[in-house]
Amino acid sequence: MPKVIENRLIEEFKDREYFTREELFDFYRYFEPELKEGTFGWRIYDLKKRNIIKPIKRGLYVITYKLRYKPDISPSLLKIAKQLTERFGEIKHCIWETVWLNEFTQHQTSRSTLFIEIEKGFEESLFYELKDTVRREVFLNPDEKAIDFYIAESNQPIIIKKLLTRAPLSKRMEKRIKFYTPTLEKILVDLFAEEKLFYFVKGSELMHIYENAINSYTINFTKLFSYAKRREREQDIKQFMTNHMFHLVKDIIDN
Repeated sequence: MPKVIENRLIEEFKDREYFTREELFDFYRYFEPELKEGTFGWRIYDLKKRNIIKPIKRGLYVITYKLRYKPDISPSLLKIAKQLTERFGEIKHCIWETVWLNEFTQHQTSRSTLFIEIEKGFEESLFYELKDTVRREVFLNPDEKAIDFYIAESNQPIIIKKLLTRAPLSKRMEKRIKFYTPTLEKILVDLFAEEKLFYFVKGSELMHIYENAINSYTINFTKLFSYAKRREREQDIKQFMTNHMFHLVKDIIDN
């Protein structure tokens, strides 16, 4: 579906308490007079899957469109992103910092860990590049001991890891610097999948992050579960959501 029509749909129905299936069909028929019932059914399926509309009862819908996740880029992150881009060119990578989580957490922190994931085979090169040029502690694929004894005590650590193939990323452009950040779906899965590395967001804090993220932003659950499956945590995450926030994901998990 063309983005312009999708945007028109949101504008048309966003302030309505609800709208009917027939009204939605009439909306599409204005742009596609020959639209068939079967094709329209797929339109509804797609809108529901992408969390743009939500059924409130049979034949009635509401707009559930939310903002797309686009966190602020700090000067320190941008500086390293520039260095990463200049040194490693077209090599797949992503960069983010845990201060982004303050938007979703119950407890705020000024301490931030910066994560860089890079295509397999380039981790060591990046490690030595940053170790020689930045004034922050840099760790390469830290094990549990390094996390407990060094990273936990470091104020602004940088952690370098291998980037999984087909990980969901978002392209960013800031001050003419092109780089990649993880999508919110990737961050949510990684927080769940790497308990030792993200020891500070366990339990109720992780629940707050998931709930606030789902409430605040458009989440592509197909993308989230696909990446979770690659990390062998799909069923665990679905169970976690079912146990702690079923009211937010019942239609998604059921489908």
